Amino acid sequence: MPTPVKNISEYKLQRILEHNQRLREQLDLPRVKVSQASTMLIKYVQSTKDYLVPSVWGSPGPADPFVTKNNVSCTGCTIL
Repeated sequence: MPTPVKNISEYKLQRILEHNQRLREQLDLPRVKVSQASTMLIKYVQSTKDYLVPSVWGSPGPADPFVTKNNVSCTGCTIL
């Protein structure tokens, strides 16, 4: 009977060691203060044009060059 208990305790120890390792890796990640992150976010939003908000940034400018310029009114189309 001591073998299953030993296996279970070894398994628990292994899980604790793995969790400890993940925590150490997270501890080594660079941290940014909230005030600095919010300042960076505000600068990004103010400097990056978002054409989904045309009232702020205006229209996107020239037409999309990848759009086909054919004004074909569906000749040959069949509606079932």
